[in-house]
Amino acid sequence: MSSALPAWPRMIPMPHSEALARPGPRWGVYPERPDHADARQRGTLPRPWLPTWLPASWRLALCRPWLRQVRQRSTTPTLDLNACRQSLRREGFTADTVALALAHVLRATEQTLGLRLHDTQLLAATLMLDQQLVEMATGEGKTLAMACAAAVAALAGIPVHVITANDYLAERDAQTLAPLFAALGISLAHIAPAMPSEQRRPVYAQDVVYATAKEVAFDYLRDGLTTPQGAPPLLRGLSLALIDEADSILLDEASVPLIISVTQQGQAAQQAHRRAVWWQALHLARRLRSDGDYTVDTGRHSATLNPVGEQHIAGPAEALGGVWRRPRLRRDLLGLAITALHALQRDQHYLVREGKVELLDTLTGRVAVGRVWSQGLHTLIELKEGCTPSAPTETLAQITFQRFFKRYWRLGGLSGTLVEARAELRSLYDLDVVRVPERLPSQRQTWPTLAFATPDQRWGAIAERARQLQAQGRPLLIGTDSVHDSEQLSQHLRQAGVVHTVLNARQDQHEADIVAQAGQAGRVTVATRMAGRGTDISLDEAALAAGGLHVIHCQRNESRRMDRQLVGRCARQGQAGSTEAWICAAISNDPPPPSEPKLTRCIQSAVAHRSTLSPWCWWHLRLPQWLEERRQAALRRQLLDQDRQWAEQHRLARQSRGPSA
Repeated sequence: MSSALPAWPRMIPMPHSEALARPGPRWGVYPERPDHADARQRGTLPRPWLPTWLPASWRLALCRPWLRQVRQRSTTPTLDLNACRQSLRREGFTADTVALALAHVLRATEQTLGLRLHDTQLLAATLMLDQQLVEMATGEGKTLAMACAAAVAALAGIPVHVITANDYLAERDAQTLAPLFAALGISLAHIAPAMPSEQRRPVYAQDVVYATAKEVAFDYLRDGLTTPQGAPPLLRGLSLALIDEADSILLDEASVPLIISVTQQGQAAQQAHRRAVWWQALHLARRLRSDGDYTVDTGRHSATLNPVGEQHIAGPAEALGGVWRRPRLRRDLLGLAITALHALQRDQHYLVREGKVELLDTLTGRVAVGRVWSQGLHTLIELKEGCTPSAPTETLAQITFQRFFKRYWRLGGLSGTLVEARAELRSLYDLDVVRVPERLPSQRQTWPTLAFATPDQRWGAIAERARQLQAQGRPLLIGTDSVHDSEQLSQHLRQAGVVHTVLNARQDQHEADIVAQAGQAGRVTVATRMAGRGTDISLDEAALAAGGLHVIHCQRNESRRMDRQLVGRCARQGQAGSTEAWICAAISNDPPPPSEPKLTRCIQSAVAHRSTLSPWCWWHLRLPQWLEERRQAALRRQLLDQDRQWAEQHRLARQSRGPSA
């Protein structure tokens, strides 16, 4: 190989060639890591030489000589792509072979897209190939960094799955990057949600596939089920996954298992009996008093029947006979019914469209296609909203993201918010988090936090702020918690004469157009968490001249990472921008009860005495968020344990039924 790199750049951590799992005689036609295997403990994948705690600027400084060599090679007129492929497949990922591959990608990017990769993007791609999670600031070019890593792996013959945050991004990135991959001789495709199995199989046969995590995981589950007439599997195995918005997918979306189920073919009388029991549960739950009969946990979106309520409803319930005469079943059924009536709210936790209940992802604000509540809760919601109840289902296969992504032989990813969750990511996925520096210093301004007593007061003040900023020509993005909040704010903006656009689950089909226009001068956009992940709001010259994008944060997020995601929409790539948080003491306009928690009393005190929050009040605001992060982490760990138990029980059940099962 010509112009070999000197010895010192081999400080760049590169895995051994034997770790490059790809379909073939050694790894089989369907490479995947078994649940019990841990490649790092076996010594196949070495720990990175550079410590993960190394400051980002130091890491980049140590790698700059090696990155200069990459750029020098990209200008060499004798670059041979076929020789690069052969070297990667023969030697694996070494400092020399990866530098040569990056040189080809660097040249192809400039020729096809007219873009020049920055050092931070090249470094991020290298770290992802070394099975690490990379934190890159919002707007630093994560899409190109991901494509760079995928191209190097594809040149080495590894089937690559690029996991995106939603279907729109999968299609957008695949179409945008198609010229780049074509110039490198790499086949590219993406998975669409409505794509049938006959079309998915040739898509997965391509070198690089863009898809959402749910699409790939469900196709993996389908491969595990018995295929008709010996049909070949959809996937080519689990060799390498590169995850965009890694914290959102590996943590936030890993709170529920993925389940493949079939409709139970029970008798009509049995299904009618089930619906009658659920209807009776709702009828009894409506007779309960809210001042002591039950307790609603708004944090967990659940409710429980109190002993007082159990005594109050015992007589009417036992008069119905059947299951209602069994205290334990009666308590469980009424707990689900109370949850459906009081803990889960329309336009906040679900939508009703065309006579069907559609769940909302509380993290993204988008409709969770195909997701349903279990244990009869979904049927209770349907009865509550007057919809036709769906038929009961039986689980055929299930898996969690925690167990699914551990089955990839190689795993890497990036996001703008990873550092806060590095301990959990290390524990669940054995992945280290590395931060790369920003290319340009941030110009973001953080304005003082304001507090308000009721939502109406906050919405009215935001309408006035929006009118002022619109007159200045500044674009404004307002982040809200739910569909209901976004529509309430929209009503106040209309009354104030502020022209604006709303982006929530009702407008999910127009998301791309709304986001594309959000950076225009004087544009006001009200959005749920749909505008917080994977979106790039481009500003026009007039908007930049007026001071850049301004973000008003009105969300009660469950984690600090989600706060940073919304704030990161402004002041990208060294541009001007500003942000402020507006806190409300109450969720509704009703007077708060005497038992209001300390946080609410703290905010109310700030409203009464000053317009901004004191540090002491901020501490009380962050404490519940920190506790919620810990609770969610514990739930994800518990879910993983339950998923492993289900998988073991399912395996034993199949063995007991014999080979024909």
